[in-house]
Amino acid sequence: MLLDVSVMTFDRPEAWQWLVQFCILATALLLGNVLRTKIPFLNKSLLPSALLGGLLLLIFKAFPNCREIINKPMMEVVTYHALGLGFVALALKNNRIESKSTPLKVIETGALTASTYVIQGIVGLIVSILFFYFGKRLFYAAGLLLPMGYGQGPGQALNFGKIFTGWATEQGIDFPGADFGLSIAAMGFIVGSVVGVIYMNILRRKGILSRKKIAEAQMNKLEDYESKGEIPDAESIDKLSVQICMVLFVYFLVYLFTNWIQGMELGKFGENTLKPMLWGFNFLIGTLFGILFKWLLGRFKKAKLMSREYINNYMLNRISGFCFDIMIVAGTAAINFNEIGKFVLPFIIIVTLGAIVTFFYVLLISKHLYPDYKYEGFFSMFGMLTGTASNGMILLREIDPKFETPAANNLVLQTLSAIVLGFPVLLLVGYAPQSLKATWITLGILIVFWAALTLFMLRTKIFKRSKKERE
Repeated sequence: MLLDVSVMTFDRPEAWQWLVQFCILATALLLGNVLRTKIPFLNKSLLPSALLGGLLLLIFKAFPNCREIINKPMMEVVTYHALGLGFVALALKNNRIESKSTPLKVIETGALTASTYVIQGIVGLIVSILFFYFGKRLFYAAGLLLPMGYGQGPGQALNFGKIFTGWATEQGIDFPGADFGLSIAAMGFIVGSVVGVIYMNILRRKGILSRKKIAEAQMNKLEDYESKGEIPDAESIDKLSVQICMVLFVYFLVYLFTNWIQGMELGKFGENTLKPMLWGFNFLIGTLFGILFKWLLGRFKKAKLMSREYINNYMLNRISGFCFDIMIVAGTAAINFNEIGKFVLPFIIIVTLGAIVTFFYVLLISKHLYPDYKYEGFFSMFGMLTGTASNGMILLREIDPKFETPAANNLVLQTLSAIVLGFPVLLLVGYAPQSLKATWITLGILIVFWAALTLFMLRTKIFKRSKKERE
């Protein structure tokens, strides 16, 4: 509910309630960082401080009379917008990567990302359909939240979870989609960090990997902070203020565009599938508008209408990092385990099978795509496909602290190809919950799509084997 600011006085609790929620998030994030720093086990586990902060809030909510202190709807709103703002900040960055990756390798990495989403969706759908048929009344499309939670993170898990709840309610099925999706996302962070570290230690004991010091790699160089021709740090407006205003301006364009589309006549498919999903595509639309805005600034400079560089990569990195940290804390704190209590068994099966399939599939493909740096490629992709890109970078930094292999570049540059190849999956996720028939159709399409993507990535190996057999 919006506050009536016309009659508000600042000595009333309503004037503080939203700020207090942000203070709770900030406190939890700081405490999570303290725990990760001071407790050796947590430090070695590589669990994100943001996840630990969110888990602290979950524990806090378990105490009597404490649950009301944390505003669940507000936590969901923060999760939703933090995802979009974080992607906008990343899209605005100037790409100065001296790529060690070939264009084909970047496309193949994007195909690995998209195909992992697909196989996660296949596994999740098979489990949820079986539980639906065998009397547990789990929503038949619930398994599609596995790639949203594991592959996309809390923001998309929340967005599509709410969409699933709406379709389930229309069909008389009680399904807490938001809580189910956010729980999968939280479990994904744990899987990516803990399983990744365990496997890394196994490889180290076997002598396959060796420990490296990462302190030097974590230090920022002077060129990381600014580049030639940028605006001063503090003039008539602070440089950080400029970056924040640009991010918010682009995000405002996302709202205007989405609201405009909502008023258009798009036919049956548009009304039933595209429009309900469009608000959930805030991160994707934000990325596209961010790229367009950055391109316009470049054109202004070429036309001599703008003489200085307004974009600062270092600050935009910090803005996106803050958004994603807050998103993880808020998304985890928004989980209500009481709502998914009756779905514990299918939840455990979905996240467990999802972790196993993701691990072995990514390992198999990484060994083929990255023969010279298979483990660096595996850890970067496995961390991202169960958590976020930052989780992939954290795992990668442990064995490749100076990013000497192309694995880091692959992870960064594959985003556009992954969006293009993964877009059909997002459309199917919006289509599947409309009916049981639609879910079966979605499952069939996903299987064919996964086979096509896997064939593309393994084409050289398959065709080479066939050639040898003919000879």
